[in-house]
Amino acid sequence: MSEQEQRLHFPPERLSEQPRNVVVLQWEHELNLAALNSATRMQSLQPDPKAQYRSVYEALKKIVLTEGFWRPLRGINVTMLGAGPAHAMYFACYEKMKKSLSDTFQHGGNSHLANGIAGSVATLLHDAVMNPAEVVKQRMQMFNSPYKSVLACIRTVQKTEGFGAFYRSYTTQLTMNVPFQAIHFITYEFMQEQINPHREYNPRSHIVSGAIAGAVAAAATTPLDVCKTLLNTQENMALSSVNISGHLTGMVNAFKTVYQLGGVSGYFRGVQARVIYQMPSTAIAWSVYEFFKYFLTKHKLEKRAS
Repeated sequence: MSEQEQRLHFPPERLSEQPRNVVVLQWEHELNLAALNSATRMQSLQPDPKAQYRSVYEALKKIVLTEGFWRPLRGINVTMLGAGPAHAMYFACYEKMKKSLSDTFQHGGNSHLANGIAGSVATLLHDAVMNPAEVVKQRMQMFNSPYKSVLACIRTVQKTEGFGAFYRSYTTQLTMNVPFQAIHFITYEFMQEQINPHREYNPRSHIVSGAIAGAVAAAATTPLDVCKTLLNTQENMALSSVNISGHLTGMVNAFKTVYQLGGVSGYFRGVQARVIYQMPSTAIAWSVYEFFKYFLTKHKLEKRAS
């Protein structure tokens, strides 16, 4: 393996360093929760007249003034509980599978097929942990949410809708994350070719490329996110207006319902808030990932040379 390949390869044997990476990536979830709260509210298909917003700024301002300063951060505790183990499982699974599959496909070389398969399996594990947390968080963020706490929300949902309610949007989440990650990685690699062609460790290029990649992927997959939000929240007012009784299930039904309620524009409700949330999120994620990859690989090469 060349020095360039070694520099770009995250040493699997150093996975004990992953907790540091996970903690920083967990912070990016929390720092962007207010914007995500606005996105959830703005994606409501039949909002209460008191919860209608024209922009992210107006949404945040109105929520703070009418519901309290801390209201945009409601659900932060369940996000923290889910993000830590979800990221740990994601990175550990990704690096382990990537190494094993690369050894099989290209005898230790870098294999795009191995990276794709490893990323897909890692996403399955990540979303399996985060999907229940996302359900609870979004239900607590909705206007006039009846839930007083995370535990109250979990108990009520479990009692009235069953355990399956926590995974009602799981297939939609996976369907959204596959194209999201594809667009995300393609855009990131394209931007790196433009502004960092030698693929050196360059924090500014990683931040800019990550932010642009996140923005493009977020905008392109907003329709799937709107459907996921509808499946997670099960808005009674929205479902009743199209004569749907019981619980809405399945991505196809969600797509049909969104179109019935809002037409084509309904698929892009909250796109601005989603982009604003994803840009710093992916910028932080890529810069942290690239830093640890550079730091650990450099340490390994120096140790070999000494």
